[in-house]
This record gives sequence, C-alpha cells and structure tokens, in this order.
Amino acid sequence: MPNPAPGFQRRPDHRIVVEPYTGTVTVRFGDTVIASSERALELREGSYPPVLYLPVEDIYLQHFEKSATTTHCPFKGDATYWSVRTHGAAAADVLWVYEEPYDEMTAIAGHGAFYPDKVRIDAAKP
Repeated sequence: MPNPAPGFQRRPDHRIVVEPYTGTVTVRFGDTVIASSERALELREGSYPPVLYLPVEDIYLQHFEKSATTTHCPFKGDATYWSVRTHGAAAADVLWVYEEPYDEMTAIAGHGAFYPDKVRIDAAKP
C-alpha cells in the first residue's frame, strides 16, 4: 500500500539525498564500540549537517533498549529511539530508526543514526 510523504506533497522542491558513504563508520559510547559499518548511508537534507545512517545489522543492539520516545518528520516518517548502556554508563535516546519510512525515503529503512553530541562517530574514508 502506498505511503507517500506529506512533506513532499506540500513542498515538492524539498530535497533529501541519500548516497552510500565510502568508508568505515565506527560509533563509540565511552570506550565501547556500539556500531561499526562499511555499508553506511549519508543523508543530506537542506542546510542540515549530513547524517550517517548505519544498517541495523551493524549496530550492536545488545547495548541498546528501545525507549518510549518517538518523533515525526513529514518527509521521512515516524522515528523510534533507543537508549544505550555499557559498563555502567548510560544515555537516553542516542539512536533513532525510521522503521517504516515514507515511500520517498525507503533507502533509510533498516538503518539507524546517532546523535553526535551523545556518542563519538568516527567516519574514515579510504
């Protein structure tokens, strides 16, 4: 069943570009690696800084617990949030996932992104 983004219907000139990121992305919380991928996607939207989305399979979910937090984007859909806990340290809502994004954004389905002010994201290009 079609699931078009209402944001693009209202603003067809809005652009979101999703492309493969060439290189390795490693995400750390404290000293613990909580995600690592060579299959990340880079999402660029308007004047926002680029965001790296990693396949959920490359996120070490044993360190995460889904929170009750959700947000809505008229272009991407509804995001769910995940909190992290490692070695006694914890932080709320460090990871978000669009589990069922709008049709125009299916490229980020099955991927998650991290808040760079809550974790360390190392993105190394070859």
